[in-house]
Amino acid sequence: MPLTVRQFPCLSDNYGFLIRDDASGATACIDTPDARAILAELEKAGWSLDYILNTHWHPDHAGGNAEIKAATGACIVGPAEVTRIAPLDRTVVGGDLVDLGETQFTVIDSGGHTLGHITYYDGADHIAFVGDTLFALGCGRLFEGTAEQMWTSLQRLAALPDDTRVYCAHEYTASNARFALSVDDDPALRRRADAVFAARERGEPTVPTTIGLEKATNPFLRAPALASRVGKAGAQDYEAFGAVCAAKDGFRG
Repeated sequence: MPLTVRQFPCLSDNYGFLIRDDASGATACIDTPDARAILAELEKAGWSLDYILNTHWHPDHAGGNAEIKAATGACIVGPAEVTRIAPLDRTVVGGDLVDLGETQFTVIDSGGHTLGHITYYDGADHIAFVGDTLFALGCGRLFEGTAEQMWTSLQRLAALPDDTRVYCAHEYTASNARFALSVDDDPALRRRADAVFAARERGEPTVPTTIGLEKATNPFLRAPALASRVGKAGAQDYEAFGAVCAAKDGFRG
């Protein structure tokens, strides 16, 4: 049976996700960026909440844990780093399995943005909840990890099937597209950027994306092909990736 995903905006640029296993009715939220928005969406859907699945510890991802648990009794699952701001009921690491009714998620180690960041991957439905590791046309800032760690994490995600739907946590795509065009002149990127700008003008979301689309147009996944453009010709792939990250950090446009 498929997984139903309800996506809704919250805070300034986050997305909230409620997910429901259609076979059992078991329901979870991916992260807790805005407790009130999540509880309102639950009420609108007529769903009860069984699990909170955290990707990492940042307050715009785990800051609503306590309020939502108090309101719903949901079991909180996530990487150990989440305990920096909220208790966990179950700690998970890469390779663990998390069941939501008949839907099974594989936990993927996707550290780099934070050291313990994880992704939840539903292999049956080809759906990945990636938090702040991979964005449409971008990736998360290296707040805690190294370029090598993040590059390795991104390669784990890139190895998923091309049709995997990628639910990232922020609507950053238009700004990511502007940066991407500054380092990559690939025609496929130009076409995608134009589509992104048009969608945002219409107020439409650019999430979810797919693994195949990101591999084709995301400059962070294309970093080795862009090595000479970022001053890293002949460098290791992760070094080229690090140079793209540095260019993005300094980009104003």
